[in-house]
Parts: sequence; structure tokens; C-alpha cells
Amino acid sequence: MSAQIPSAKIVLLGESSVGKSSIVTRYATDTFVEGRDATIGAAFLTKVCSTGDREIKFEIWDTAGQERFHSLAPMYYRNALAAIVVFDVTKYSSFTRAQSWVQELRPLANPQLTIAFVGNKIDTEKRYRDVSTEEAALYANEFNLLYFETSAREGTNVHHVFTKIANHIPLEQVKASPSTSSGKRAVNLKKQQSTDQTSNCAC
Repeated sequence: MSAQIPSAKIVLLGESSVGKSSIVTRYATDTFVEGRDATIGAAFLTKVCSTGDREIKFEIWDTAGQERFHSLAPMYYRNALAAIVVFDVTKYSSFTRAQSWVQELRPLANPQLTIAFVGNKIDTEKRYRDVSTEEAALYANEFNLLYFETSAREGTNVHHVFTKIANHIPLEQVKASPSTSSGKRAVNLKKQQSTDQTSNCAC
């Protein structure tokens, strides 16, 4: 009988329309959906990530970015081993909001939480860029965050984000972390139904 794959809960946070769902979709299915609707409540999926020396089942919660759902966020980042905080490099206000998420996570989440700070939409023309790599990387370094720049549209660095997280989470935390998928479904407040998808592809 094969050993059970250890699981790790990951939550995605960030302002609406920064590309959180597109990042998850690119990672899970290597596709990009143009003009997708905003996430309502949260969406959930799992994916097994193999990094060579370890294999982890990621339980990924993609949360809504609208302010009216902010009060639900603690329900999703509770017991998470990693958080991916996303901003849009062409929208400075989303960068400011992402910093607020980091500050909220620190006192309320797992004290050993791995936080990936992700600037998305780097495929956009440089003249439209509103957040420089230097400024974002400096902030991430100051608060000991993993920093990445991605394009969910083109797939740039998306898999690298999850692989780096898999290698960064202490293995003892992964083995000790309770699974969050059993008996739990995502909350979709618009359709009153859950989004629960599973992928067993390697990173």
C-alpha cells in the first residue's frame, strides 16, 4: 500500500482582477481564460506538486478580492502553510493592498507561514507598468517574503512560484498539517455551489 501524500494548504489573496484565478488555472491546467468572471467567495482545488526530493498535495484556496468578502478571508488562511499575495504590476493601488494583506497575515496566520509576494501581468507593455521590480523586491526583502514576477497569460514563472513554495515549507510542517479538503467545499456566494477541482499533475 502506497504512503499517503502529505498535504499543505495554500491561500491566494489580493485585490480583485489582479489575476489570482488565472495564476491558479495556469498552474493547474496550463491554460489561460480571457475575460474570466471575478471569483465569488472562494474556489478550491488540489494539485500534487513533485519537486524531486519531495511530493506535496497542495490544497489551494483562491479567494475573492472584492472588499465585501474581506471578512471571510481568515476562514481561508487559517491553518495555511503558505499564502500567495498577488498584485498587478500595472496598478499601484493593488500593490498597496497587497502590502495590507501581508500585514494582516503576520499576526493572525501560522507564525511560520511562507508568504510569496507575486507581481502579475508582466506581459503588459513596459510603459504601462506602475510598480517597479526594484520597489516590489525591496519590500519583499524587508519582510522576508519570496518575491516573483509572473504572467498568467503567458505562463511565465507561474509553476516556479509553487515549486519554490513546496521546497520552502518545512517538511515537518507539511507532515503535521491536517488536511483541509476532507468534508470542506469552496463557498461560491453567487451561484450557491462549490468549485472543487483536483489535478494530479506534477509541477
